[in-house]
Amino acid sequence: MKIAITAASGQLGSHIVKALADMVPQSNVIALARTPEKAKHLGIEVRPGDYNDRYQLEQSLQSVDSLLLVSGMDAPDKRIGQHQNVIQAARNAGVKKIVYTSIQGAEQNTSFSPVVQSNRQTEKDVSESGLQWVIGRNGIYIEPDIEYIETYKKEGRISNCAGDGRCGYTSRAELAYAYAKMLMEDKHNGQTYNLHGEVITQYQLAEYLNMGFGTDLTYSAVSVEEYKKERIAALGEFIGTVIAGIYQGIREGKSDNVSDYLTAAGREHESWLTYFTRLKNAQNAK
Repeated sequence: MKIAITAASGQLGSHIVKALADMVPQSNVIALARTPEKAKHLGIEVRPGDYNDRYQLEQSLQSVDSLLLVSGMDAPDKRIGQHQNVIQAARNAGVKKIVYTSIQGAEQNTSFSPVVQSNRQTEKDVSESGLQWVIGRNGIYIEPDIEYIETYKKEGRISNCAGDGRCGYTSRAELAYAYAKMLMEDKHNGQTYNLHGEVITQYQLAEYLNMGFGTDLTYSAVSVEEYKKERIAALGEFIGTVIAGIYQGIREGKSDNVSDYLTAAGREHESWLTYFTRLKNAQNAK
């Protein structure tokens, strides 16, 4: 069985390629990338895969049985059509199954909601494609908080508008393992899974970061408007607004969902105690 991964040069896509290559012969895994040269390091066959080019996608999907569609990064209104290009190309090329990486989050009334709505439309398009399908709704990545640790250290705190809301975090490595299983195993066909680990508050996140990095961070809640203004100033209008909407959704309980990770992956999601203990050990080994 040939399995193709779109956006394979990206962070999630490359993790999924590696997870699959540990489970099946590398010759059965195909990387699709808008710029193929950026995926050469993966050590597998690479084909062009621009979401805007349906004909190119159709050619690249020849001989593919299962396809992992990684959600695009363009603005919501553009992404729907781009994803439809991939779905139609898969149908035309004879692909039998599509697995889509969707998201959890507030579907209404936040600045992140248009992104969530665009993903829900793609979920509908995938489920109505006539192909076998599986949808994963990713939790919030833990990695950005790890990568932001130096800024947290300088500020001495985590500050956002999530308040007391609980969030189902996950990691790209854990997602990759689950998606590899979802691609390979027919028992998941027709299912939609929430993919995340233990739900935690920002206060608990601060405690875990303190354990992992030997810091003394605290959590400070601010209003949605205050946080949006600060994020826009730091990251620009589009990204800043989206980030603020994500944390507003956490505040409103939209990331506090039942996890289906065990069903999707066949094992429990890694605990945050284990994850941050490993980070601590890595820090101590330096």
